[in-house]
Parts: sequence; C-alpha cells; structure tokens
Amino acid sequence: CMLVLKSLIIYHPRCPKVIFEAEVSGGRSGYIAIDDIQVLSYPCDKSPHFLRLGDVEVNAGQNATFQCIATGRDAVHNKLWLQRRNGEDIPVAQTKNINHRRFAASFRLQEVTKTDQDLYRCVTQSERGSGVSNFAQLIVREPPRPIAPPQLLGVGPTYLLIQLNANSIIGDGPIILKEVEYRMTSGSWTETHAVNAPTYKLWHLDPDTEYEIRVLLTRPGEGGTGLPGPPLITRTKCAEPMRTPKTLKIAEIQARRIAVDWESLGYNITRCHTFNVTICYHYFRGHNESKADCLDMDPKAPQHVVNHLPPYTNVSLKMILTNPEGRKESEETIIQTDEDVPGPVPVKSLQGTSFENKIFLNWKEPLDPNGIITQYEISYSSIRSFDPAVPVAGPPQTVSNLWNSTHHVFMHLHPGTTYQFFIRASTVKGFGPATAINVTTNISAPTLPDYEGVDASLNETATTITVLLRPAQAKGAPISAYQIVVEELHPHRTKREAGAMECYQVPVTYQNAMSGGAPYYFAAELPPGNLPEPAPFTVGDNRTYQGFWNPPLAPRKGYNIYFQAMSSVEKETKTQCVRIATKAAATEEPEVIPDPAKQTDRVVKIAGISAGILVFILLLLVVILIVKKRYICWRRHICIRNIRRSYYSYSYYLKLAKKRKDAMGNTRQEMTHMVNAMDRSYADQSTLHAEDPLSITFMDQHNFSPRLPNDPLVPTAVLVPITGRKNVYHGDNNSFFAISYL
Repeated sequence: CMLVLKSLIIYHPRCPKVIFEAEVSGGRSGYIAIDDIQVLSYPCDKSPHFLRLGDVEVNAGQNATFQCIATGRDAVHNKLWLQRRNGEDIPVAQTKNINHRRFAASFRLQEVTKTDQDLYRCVTQSERGSGVSNFAQLIVREPPRPIAPPQLLGVGPTYLLIQLNANSIIGDGPIILKEVEYRMTSGSWTETHAVNAPTYKLWHLDPDTEYEIRVLLTRPGEGGTGLPGPPLITRTKCAEPMRTPKTLKIAEIQARRIAVDWESLGYNITRCHTFNVTICYHYFRGHNESKADCLDMDPKAPQHVVNHLPPYTNVSLKMILTNPEGRKESEETIIQTDEDVPGPVPVKSLQGTSFENKIFLNWKEPLDPNGIITQYEISYSSIRSFDPAVPVAGPPQTVSNLWNSTHHVFMHLHPGTTYQFFIRASTVKGFGPATAINVTTNISAPTLPDYEGVDASLNETATTITVLLRPAQAKGAPISAYQIVVEELHPHRTKREAGAMECYQVPVTYQNAMSGGAPYYFAAELPPGNLPEPAPFTVGDNRTYQGFWNPPLAPRKGYNIYFQAMSSVEKETKTQCVRIATKAAATEEPEVIPDPAKQTDRVVKIAGISAGILVFILLLLVVILIVKKRYICWRRHICIRNIRRSYYSYSYYLKLAKKRKDAMGNTRQEMTHMVNAMDRSYADQSTLHAEDPLSITFMDQHNFSPRLPNDPLVPTAVLVPITGRKNVYHGDNNSFFAISYL
C-alpha cells in the first residue's frame, strides 16, 4: 500500500513543521511518498484555515461544546468534523457564517464523563485542499463528594448535632458550597440546609425516629454539585411518656387469674416506639405469706392477663408505662380473686388412734383453703387383714363432717384389719384433692371355748392328768400357739378367778420356775396345726414340747391346769386363757417315784463333771504343745531349764559327786543307787509342787547309753533337779549330770 503526495503547499511563517499521518491496515506495511513540497509566505485561499482552538472544561455529566472558527470560504461540499485523538470522529452539529471570509462550526459532546477526556481538533477537507486546527483538550471535572459520612456529636429527643466531616472528598475542587440533606428513613420527603460551619444542629425532629443525613458539596460550573456523601443513619432519643392509660378496666376475674383492659397506647402517649407495659401486683395471705411481682405485657395485645394468683385473695394492681427516658405509673386497683377448690389436707396432721373395733381419726384444715371450707368427706375401705376370714373386697363407705368438725370415730370395724382413709375438703367450687392414710386396728385375743361348768379332765393318776383341749377361734389374727400352764396350789395363796384372770404372758420353763421360785411353769407349747379339732393332752407325761419340759406332777401337791391361746403379728401379741382342770393333792401313800427335781439335779451334775473333764483334757493338750514348742534341742547342744531347784536335793547330789570322785571303781552300782534316790526325791517334789505327772525319760525315748563319750563341751558336773519327771544321768570318769527330757 503506498500513498503518493504529488504536491503539498504549507503556509507557516514561523515554524515550518509538517506532520504526515496515514492510516494503514494492520496486516501489511504501508509507505508514504512525497513528490514535491513548497513553502509559501502567504496563506492559500483555496482551502479553509482554522484559528487556534481553545481547551474546554466541563463538569462530569454535562454537555461539552467545541467551536472551530475558520478563515476562508465555506463550500457546501466541504467536509467538516471534530477529530478525537483516541477515539471516533464527531460530526459537526452547526455551522454559521460570521462574514464572507470567516465561518464558525460547533461540535457538541453529550453528558461527558472522565472517559471522554482527550485531545480534539477541527478538520476540513475540500477539492482544493484540507485544513486542520491545533489539538485542544477536553477537561472533565468530577463534582466533589465526601468520602466519609457525617459524625454524630450529640443526640436528643428532638435534635441531632453533627459534624460535616467534608475535608476528605472524591472529585475535584474547589468547593464553593456545603449543604446538609436529611430525611426520615421511613419517609419520602427530604430537606436540605446550606451550612457555612464545620458542625450543624438539626432541630424540631420527632422523638425515637430514625433519620438519614448526608452532605452535599458543590464546585464551580454547571452541574458542579456532586452526589450526596455516605449517609449517617441515626435515631433520636425517646421522650418521657406523656401519661398512663386513663381507664384501667377489669375484664375477667377467676380464681387464679385476672384479665385487664386499657386504651391503646399510641406514639403520642408513649413518645417512643420502644416501650414496656408492666403490671405490678402484690398480695398478702395467711401464715405471714406475701408476694410482690411485676409482669411485662405485650403492648399490642388487646387484653392483659395476670396468672398464677392465689384464690380468694385481695390483689393490688397497678400499671407502669416505661420507655428509655422515663416512666408513668397508674393508681392501684384492689381486686379479690374468686374461690377455688381447696388444697389437700396436710398429711402430717392426719393422726389415727387404733382400737380393736374402732379407729379415731383427726386432721387439720388444708393449708390452702382457697375459700370458705363447707364440709369434709371421708371415704374408707379395708385393704388387708391378718385374719383370713375377714372379707376385704367391698365397696368403700363415706361419711361427711361439717366445716368445723376435724375428727371422727369409725365404729364396727374388724380387728387386725388395715383400713385406707381418703379425706378431702370442699368449698363452693367443689372438692379438693384427697389425702390418704392407712390405719390398722388392733388384733383381739383369740376366743376360747367356754369351759365354765364343764369338766375337761379325762383321766388322772398320781403324777399325770389328761385334759381335753378344744381349738380356739381366731379374732383379728391367726392363732400363733397354744400353751399349757401348770400352777402349783398353795394353801396361803389367793385363788385366781377364771373369768377375771390375767393370762401368763412370760413363758417360764420348769427348771427356771424351780430355781426362781415362780408359782407356775409352761408344760407345753403346741403349734396351731396340732390342734385342728378337740384332742386329749396329758399333763406330766415327762416329754418336751417346743422346748418346754412337761415333768411328772408331784403326788403330794395340788395344781391348776390352764389352757391359753396366743395370737401374735408384728409387734402385737394378744393372749386368752382359761382354767380347764384342777388336780388335788393325793392323800394315800403313792408308789415310790423319783422326785423330778432330784433327777434334774443329777443330770446337771453329770453334765458338769463331763464338761470339766473335757476342759481339763483340752488345757493339758495346750500345755504339752506349748512346752514342746518352747524347748527344742539343736544337734549336740541340750536345752536345760532349771525349775525350782531344791536346796536339800542339791546338797545331796554334791555329796554323791564327791563320793564318786573318791571311788570310781564301782561307778555303775553307785549311779544305780543315785537314780533311784533322785526318782524318789523328785517324786516327792512333784507331789508338793503339783507338777504335771505325765513324763518320760530321755534315755527311754532316745535309747541313749548310760555313758557319754569324752567331750570337752560337756560340763564337768551339772545337777538339774526337775520335779515330776524322770531323769537320766550321764557321766564320764570325772563328772556326771542330770538331763530332763521335756
């Protein structure tokens, strides 16, 4: 691609500088060729020449206009445009002839921004030549905008004090005007105030209202006011409430709650969007009980309820309206809650006193009567009994007492039976919860058959009497045992009446009665299963029944025979007895029969002697074991213990030793005499000191010879008299000694 300029005429009297510009494609290289250049000293009138084009400054967002003034004749077919150095060309917007030798062309740029800032020039082209102006700069200024939001210096219910904080900006200066723009965040209106100081106070604001505050800055030129800066969103303080609700109405009264109504609370009363409605109450009850509390209510609810109040109580109510800046209290209103069912009768106050056929029950009023007590209701039924014959499955019975009666006697009950009582109190609202207690009646003594006027004696001998025993009837508890009691008759003792007699509660055996002088003894104790029907029993048959010996009766003595039945459950025992027979003392001489008391003494003596012998044998074995363990001889060393040496025996053995030294010829004969003498002497000492007679000789035990070998470790002469034991003597030509084997 080649561009050829055959003729170029330049008019520039001062700086003849020529710049050639061409546009070529990017794929291939291009060349510019100049054929001829002529420099003239006068302007060429065949093409227009532009006057100097000045710079244009405009604020961002505004329209910019370049006006090019050219000298020459304007032709209809001439091309005219505004050329941007780095961008697209801009067509001419308007041309205007100033005179016959000069015209003006206008170029407009709409709403310029920083991206439009560049160098621009006017270009014209005609058939006779082209004209180009100088490059002029389009300067786009950014309107100022604060970087940071205003700062809050003070706040009140109706004002806000701020600092503009406009020293740091985005955009271009200079700043010729500062303004504060504010509005409610929930509103649509906006107000703007011009500010000529670093701080500003906004007045006449609404309490507890959120505001948005911005700062506006303005620079010279059209459109020099920048965008609002970052907002400061803040809220004014609440003001003190104007008053409390005028009307406080009680909508509903129940036993444990009160519903309260009042007028709706608007902003004009509360002076704050955040407020609390509190109902405070207090009351006094018996037993020095009082309570005071405050409850936060929902301000939007149409009705406010106070729960968990005590029934039948005067409650003082008042309402408190509170916001962060103050509070208003209403006057107190006294309301009595309604009655309710009473609380339970205190368990600790229930006390039951038991008898055989009745129970006395008393109680106290409920701790929480919750009104006026009108009556008490007691229902009871039997749940179990010690007597299997008593029916326990039956409908409960109910009795009622007046409000002032806190006790009752329940009659015609079964002995030994547990009854369950349920007691509850009542008000006009109904019965409260019941309190239960279990009470057991006392058991009764068994009922024995009537022996009055009936002879229960079947047979009688000198030492026995046979009676007819008839089973008793249980009453409240099963029969535990039957007992046969024998009472000895004394002429000086008052007779016991059978009908008003006291039974024998303490069981006494025959041996204890003889040693302690008791007037009676238990001859037998029979399990109830042994007497399902009438059966004979022989008193004095010399047998043992449940640990009680039934000895033969003394013929010369008289006896009363008693039959008693015993019922025992847990810690309660009842006994019923009756005299069934009397045995008179014999007047004729009876056959010789050993006295039971003497027979008993003989048995006791034999048992005592046997026990003594066993104890003696055990002690003897213990002594032998201790002695054997204490004295042990190791190898050639012999343990010798001196036990109470006798002065006379010792002197006697010294004399024998001296004789042995003088006459060694007949040693064996003399040692035989010495052994015999020592045996006799030690036997005497054993008798005196009561030593253990059980002993054996050391020689017999170990088969030692009567002589010992020469041993320097053996002492020359050692005499050890040991009483009650046989001694063996060993000696050599110069000495002898006695050794006792333990």
